[in-house]
Amino acid sequence: MSAEPTTLASWTRALRKQLDALGLDSAALCRAAGFDPSLLDAPNARCPLSMTTRLWQLAVAASSDPALGLKTSQFVSPTTFHALGYALVASSSLREMFERIVRYHQVVSDALELELRESADCYEFRFRVPPGSPPPAPEALDAFAAIYVRSCRNRLGRDFAPLAVHLQRAEPVDAQPWHAVFRAPLHFAADDNLLRFSRVTFEQRLDDGNAELAEHNETVLKRTLEHLQTTPWRRKVRACLEAQLPTGEPSAERIAQTLHLSLRSLQRHLADEGCNYENLLAEIRHNLALQHMRDPHCSISEVAYLLGFADTSSFSRAFKRWTGQTPSQYREGLKHG
Repeated sequence: MSAEPTTLASWTRALRKQLDALGLDSAALCRAAGFDPSLLDAPNARCPLSMTTRLWQLAVAASSDPALGLKTSQFVSPTTFHALGYALVASSSLREMFERIVRYHQVVSDALELELRESADCYEFRFRVPPGSPPPAPEALDAFAAIYVRSCRNRLGRDFAPLAVHLQRAEPVDAQPWHAVFRAPLHFAADDNLLRFSRVTFEQRLDDGNAELAEHNETVLKRTLEHLQTTPWRRKVRACLEAQLPTGEPSAERIAQTLHLSLRSLQRHLADEGCNYENLLAEIRHNLALQHMRDPHCSISEVAYLLGFADTSSFSRAFKRWTGQTPSQYREGLKHG
C-alpha cells in the first residue's frame, strides 16, 4: 500500500493565519479536521493530504468564501517552504527558479507532479495529480498557482503577469477574484493545471540572484529529500495498525514493541512528523471506516470488528463523531447518493 501524500505543516499554518485574519477559530477547525494544532509547530512536521483537504473544506464552509485559496497565498513567505523558499529567492532567473521548484517540490508536498515544458516562444509550468492519487482541494490548487505568480512578481515587479492560466477546477460563480490575482487570460475546467510564461521574461537575468546562497540552500534541500525517501514512521505505524486492528485496538506500547522501539521513542518520532499516536489511530480508523462502509457486503458489525472496536455501539459513537451520521444513516445516504 503506497503512503498517503503529505504536505509541510507550514503550508497549513498559512491557511490558519488567513482564517484568524477573518476572525475564525483556526484551532477549532484544525481539530475538526483531525489535527492537533500544537503539533503543527514542529519545524519539519508534515500533514497527510486527507486531513489538509478536510481542513480546506471546513475553512471554505466557515468563511463562505470560494476564493479563500487565492487570499491564503498572501500569507505565504519564503520561510513557509523552508530552504526551497530561500533557494527560489536567490535564483538568477525565473527559469532557474521554476527548475528548482520542479526538482525539490517534494520537500513541500508530494501530492502533485510538476513539469516545466519549453517551446519556441514560451514555457509552461504544469501541476497535476499523480494517477491513482486523491486530488487536493481546488482551493489549495488555487493557492498553489497564486503563490508562484506572486513569487514572479516579487522578482520582476507588481506588473508581471503570466501569458495564461489554466485550472482544472470548475468555473466559480464569480471569477472576478481570480482575474484580479492572475491578471491573465483564465481557462477553467481545463485539461491541465498550468501557467504559461513568456520565454523572454522567463530567461531574463535577475540582478538580485545569488548563486552562493542558492547553492547553500540546495545542499539542505538534497539532504531533506534523502530523508523523505526513507520510510516515515507514520507509514510504519499505519501498517502495524492496519494489521493489528482486527484483533482489537492496539495500544501505543504494543505498536512500539512491534517496531522494536520504546514508547517514548515512538512518540518522539511521530511528533517529529507532526502527529501523535491517538490522532493517527483515529485518522486510520476514520479512513478505513469510510472504505469498508462503501462495501455493501460488509455488515456494520463486521466493520466494527475490522477496526478493532469492542462492540458495534462503540463504533457507532465514533462514526457519528467523525461524520455527524450513524453508520445506518450513512449507508442509507449511499443508496440514494
